[in-house]
Amino acid sequence: MIVIIITALVAIVATGALWLVSGVRVVSQFERGVVFRFGRVSAVTRQPGLTWVIPGAEKLRKVNMQIVTMPIPGQDGITRDNVSVRVDAVVYFRVVDPIKVVVDVQNYLQAVSQVAQTSLRSIIGKSDLDDLLSNRERLNQGLELLIDSPALGWGVQIDRVEIKDVALPESMKRSMSRQAEAERERRARVISAEGELQASEKLAQAAAAMSATPAALQLRLLETVVQVAAEKNSTLVLPFPVELLRFFEAPPPQRPDSHSAG
Repeated sequence: MIVIIITALVAIVATGALWLVSGVRVVSQFERGVVFRFGRVSAVTRQPGLTWVIPGAEKLRKVNMQIVTMPIPGQDGITRDNVSVRVDAVVYFRVVDPIKVVVDVQNYLQAVSQVAQTSLRSIIGKSDLDDLLSNRERLNQGLELLIDSPALGWGVQIDRVEIKDVALPESMKRSMSRQAEAERERRARVISAEGELQASEKLAQAAAAMSATPAALQLRLLETVVQVAAEKNSTLVLPFPVELLRFFEAPPPQRPDSHSAG
């Protein structure tokens, strides 16, 4: 009789120990635990470490609190200036309210992905091509606001949204290449014309200074001769001032005097 009692007590103790051990759970550092007791959620989340739930009465669901990097698949759209593009992006977000993530939305990852895709298509339709190519910071902020507005109701916070790439049709790429080449050629011509204008102004000032001082013209002539001779050329080119030709001009013919002819 005593043996039966002892055996029964041992069985009860072992069963109780197994029952207690079966309720032990471990919550990692990057997780939070949401407890359901008979289907109702507990208002207090379980912190990282060792925790215990009532077996059969409570159920623990773990929620990852790490930052999630979610790529947005490329979305085809037409910009406001009627250009067909394909844009892809990436979203960085994290869970801030584990209870809302578990209770208010069935699959928060899929929900964030779908709202990110629709928001990206909306941004494409509201933007010009130049904005997509050069003003991405403003578009990233607008896209972040569009995604963050519904995500906050799900217990998710959007940290950052980045547009990764803008794919253009080949015909548009060729047109932009020709436009860039024409723009570079226009700038080159403008710079060359400005250089010629400045050079002509300086030459005009130099000519005015030399004409006012004849000795300067002679010094310039001698300097040119020295520069030509320094090249060790077999032929020496000697500039001849045009002003010296005035001394060799023939005097104008005199008209006969009408008195002497009479």
